[in-house]
Amino acid sequence: MIVTEWVAPDGRPARAARWMRAMARKVPRGPYRVGCETGLSVPGGDGEPLVTDHYFPRAGDASPHRPGEFPTVLVRSPYGRGVPWAPLYGIPLAEHGFHVVVQSCRGTGRSGGAFHLWRNEAADGRAAVAWLRRQPWFNGALGTIGVSYLGYTQWALALDPPPELRAMVVQVGLHDPHAYFHTGGAVHLENALVSGVGMAHQHRGWGPFLRAALRLRRWLPRAHREPVPYTSGPAAELSWLAESLERTDGNDPYWRGASAAAAAEHPAVPTCLIAGWQDVFLDQNLAQYRRLRRAGRETALLVGPWTHHSALQQGWPEVFAESLAWLRAHLYGERAGLRPTPVRVHVGGDGTGGGTGDAGAAGGAWRDLVEWPPSEGAAEPWYLHHGGRLARQGTPGPAGSAGTGPVGEFRHDPADPTPSLGGPVLSRGAGRRDNRALEARPDVLTFTGPALTEPLEVLGPVAARIRVTAAGVDGAPARRPFDVFARLCDVDGRGRSVNVCDGLVRVTVQGGAAGPLEAVVPMSAAAHRFAAGHRVRLQVSGGAFPRYAPPAGGPDDDPAAATAPVRVALHPGSALELPT
Repeated sequence: MIVTEWVAPDGRPARAARWMRAMARKVPRGPYRVGCETGLSVPGGDGEPLVTDHYFPRAGDASPHRPGEFPTVLVRSPYGRGVPWAPLYGIPLAEHGFHVVVQSCRGTGRSGGAFHLWRNEAADGRAAVAWLRRQPWFNGALGTIGVSYLGYTQWALALDPPPELRAMVVQVGLHDPHAYFHTGGAVHLENALVSGVGMAHQHRGWGPFLRAALRLRRWLPRAHREPVPYTSGPAAELSWLAESLERTDGNDPYWRGASAAAAAEHPAVPTCLIAGWQDVFLDQNLAQYRRLRRAGRETALLVGPWTHHSALQQGWPEVFAESLAWLRAHLYGERAGLRPTPVRVHVGGDGTGGGTGDAGAAGGAWRDLVEWPPSEGAAEPWYLHHGGRLARQGTPGPAGSAGTGPVGEFRHDPADPTPSLGGPVLSRGAGRRDNRALEARPDVLTFTGPALTEPLEVLGPVAARIRVTAAGVDGAPARRPFDVFARLCDVDGRGRSVNVCDGLVRVTVQGGAAGPLEAVVPMSAAAHRFAAGHRVRLQVSGGAFPRYAPPAGGPDDDPAAATAPVRVALHPGSALELPT
């Protein structure tokens, strides 16, 4: 055991401590000096040693608390225990009067055993709590905190919550690995591979991680040339990832026990949820909130204008303040720091933001709400018309606008797939982007409403109902699945088209089907204000690569159909549904 005091002999913080603490920008310092025990060996669920660090407040004569009176916060991570968890959680929370236990999941960070995406987290979390019970400084009050997969480790523990667990703070975190990889019927290729590289290499140090990330960045643009891109390249190097991506069916026995959704149905543990409008786990966070509310559990929801990474950077002051207030309320009983309403969301797009950068630069303002979504009223349909027009229900159009022919069509070529741009991804370029170059491609359709005479607010889940047919290059009906990608954009007075939310669904061709199929594309949720003079736009295409892997396979009697171009037609009656 190594004990490091984050105070030099002259009373000033040691250089490493100053550097690490400086990473937590704009986070208020607490009243306590911090000590740290590193490299502790804690038995996992089957006895495998899991390496653990312990940060603690160094109570002095002026402290209102003795060492045995500090509550504990548990952090379990497959990404190592140092940076960024020491400056984000270990040091700042210990400064504010918490023991902070940061543990490397099995198979990572020198912990024993082999890592798997979900199978060990519940048992290893319970084993960590059993170890805490034996520590003389543990006072019986336990909270958990963490971002991304660190959220999954919390939900896994909460499936059978120990009696000491009194609070959870899930920051842009998931509870269902299958939904993360496969929602909409398509493999979420880019995010899955970025996650896999992070889990496999980040705990080994920044050098191995950056080299692996660079290899992935070079490989991804040509992944569509692989017959099945999620079983080759970086995915093939990680057996658990390749297997997770191959098992597309959520009812496959492979996924049994993977989802920790049932944990949100226990009313025992007060839970704070923090999400981002451009984050990869937004849909899961909102689903967690709905389950918690139905179960009657005390919960709070904060949704900011963040991507997955900006929540830990530009958004960290708000995220840390929300997290600290929740932990103090439920582990110390100090509820004065809680906000009066259970929901706070950032309503973006007021016309003041830059619009082409990260979501944090999108303008807008915070709003406190009693519930999310704020109302359960029916969504308002905006219909797709010929000539790329988007019109509200009942809005008259020029003669022939409601004809029987397609309102638009495009040709999607798997050899030159429609590229992804911005949105909820883990790689560089996430968030809100100017879509004009993307929309100039012939395989992208846009339907744009008139300039608004007054502001229009969208608060709640957004969807598109697209009546669609698909044909091969010979004009015969398509014989393989195809994708429909839909995106809501805000077009300003200068013509910049900035993405708000989006989604993709894979359409399975049914033999003998007459007429168009209706593809319902859930486009996540939004809190967005279209300014007066702006226009609402729906963007439709046949994919977003490499964010989503293209459809694999085709009819057995025609293997070439899997890579043949498809002509997709959109038909009257297609609509964008906005909760206005």
